[in-house]
Amino acid sequence: MENGMGIMMQNMISILNLIRWKNLIMIAIVQLLMKYALFESYKADMALNGLEFALLILATICVAAAGNIINDIYDIDADTINKPDKVIVGKTMPEKTAFNLFITFNIIGVGIGFYLSNLVDRSGFSIVFVGISIVLYLYASSLKQMLIIKNLIVSALVAMSIIIVGLFDLLPVITPQNQELQLVIFKILLNYALFAFGINLIREIVKDLQDITGDHKAGLNTLPIAFGKERASKVAFILLIFFTTGIVYYVTTYLYKQEIGVGYFLLLVVGPLIYVAIKLFQAETKQEFKHISTVLKIIMLLGMLSLLLYPFILK
Repeated sequence: MENGMGIMMQNMISILNLIRWKNLIMIAIVQLLMKYALFESYKADMALNGLEFALLILATICVAAAGNIINDIYDIDADTINKPDKVIVGKTMPEKTAFNLFITFNIIGVGIGFYLSNLVDRSGFSIVFVGISIVLYLYASSLKQMLIIKNLIVSALVAMSIIIVGLFDLLPVITPQNQELQLVIFKILLNYALFAFGINLIREIVKDLQDITGDHKAGLNTLPIAFGKERASKVAFILLIFFTTGIVYYVTTYLYKQEIGVGYFLLLVVGPLIYVAIKLFQAETKQEFKHISTVLKIIMLLGMLSLLLYPFILK
């Protein structure tokens, strides 16, 4: 009995690690903040009630989980070299089981997406979940071989997990009377999506720098492999400086009257980005790039947590 429970727990842990449960929780938190911190602070009209919004979150994380699984299936060779202690498929879980989980999560995610699309009377929105599912499969199977395209795709999908909230919760209830307010809120949402896109794009390049050895042996064509570590580091550094400058411009132009917002972004987003720029300029080893990648992930979370300020800013 105890042995059976132990095996069950081990299988559950393997599944959670395979779907990247921490990343999925982060997606759920950001989507919740969009609705309950941003939308409600502006008293926006919303199409989804609490239960329906929970289904939107479930659909999003199911499709994302499926993408993580299929990516691991196709990345076995590279992961065996880059992170041998974290390999799951073919080690603690058969490839066939992983593929069945990929199918299951996709069916659940796309199925719920189809239901919600009809619920908000926008049946065409179901193509969003179908399209993301297809792109994630193509990314894992072939698109990741294309230089820089893979980085752009992953970053765009991260941004899409934010945009999808506006598509399903704001756009379906736009009327001539509330159009101005709804669009203002949607623009703020797009700014956060752009922030997530930029941070993730830089992080993807840093992760490629971190995994260059395994990626090279697996035959992948990443930016560091094609142009060398030094040039790829410079590309990431330039993107980081450009992106940081853009954030400073946005904060000083649009948030200058909100002292709390300005202080938050300068201290918890811009400051750490400058730290990353310094580290990136000096980084050479795998551990240094791993550290930078972790800090960028924290910066993204801190940026999204700024949504908690809206209830106070709009008082």
